[in-house]
Amino acid sequence: MGKVIAITNQKGGVGKTTSAVNLSAAMAALEKKVLLVDADPQANATSGVGFNPDHVSGSIYECMLGDLETEAVIKKTSTKNLDLIPSHLDLVGAELEMVSIPDRNHVLRNKLQEVRNVYDYIVIDCAPSLGIITTNALTAADSVIIPVQCQYYALEGLTKLLNTIRIVQSRFNPDLELEGILLTMYDTRTRLSKQVVEEVRTHFQQLVFNTLIHNNTKIAEAPSHGISILEYDINSIGSVNYLNLCKEILQRDAAKEAMEQNEPLGPEETSSEINA
Repeated sequence: MGKVIAITNQKGGVGKTTSAVNLSAAMAALEKKVLLVDADPQANATSGVGFNPDHVSGSIYECMLGDLETEAVIKKTSTKNLDLIPSHLDLVGAELEMVSIPDRNHVLRNKLQEVRNVYDYIVIDCAPSLGIITTNALTAADSVIIPVQCQYYALEGLTKLLNTIRIVQSRFNPDLELEGILLTMYDTRTRLSKQVVEEVRTHFQQLVFNTLIHNNTKIAEAPSHGISILEYDINSIGSVNYLNLCKEILQRDAAKEAMEQNEPLGPEETSSEINA
């Protein structure tokens, strides 16, 4: 059964959608079958993999609130092994419509359950809010990644988000884990970036990914072409960063699975090639 990872932060501009798209593409490049779920009404993940949100037939809105089955709204992307459930502006009104739905916080979880066996990973790009749709994403997820930019006020709002995650754990999804805090927009030229990294790692220690996502113009350019950074420039630092992040997650999952099965890891799984 596929692992579901939600990527969320109620702050905008922290690299949330960028990370959702490019982590999904990196997993697909490493031959994992991946479903990217765009749960943000802005639909940037949808356009980021080459679809016009205004012209898609069937979206996450119709999946969650209409009569369409999950499989009916899944789109094949230009990237091998990567599929998409697109978003649409209609999702803005979904929170009001869902108020009267019984067990409304489990709608997305139930919908994804229909296709979990088809994929190795399902990555959910959440809206920059803590509303019903984001709660649905966290209830559906096995783990959550929190992108945090290497800028001033980096930790602002993080306490509130972590509290929301704890509420979801206690009320709706006791198995939800914090996959990790992902430091984004790292600028090697500035002292501030290095100070933020040090501060976040001091506070959260092993919860912070080793991988840093560097500031990179190629990452900013790729969405305008409707492709991931790996398709846009495989040799860029952005591609290297997201491939390293993907390897870090896969290695953690392999280690966890081996522990659960009480099996020793092979040399290819124990070797660490992740560079900060």
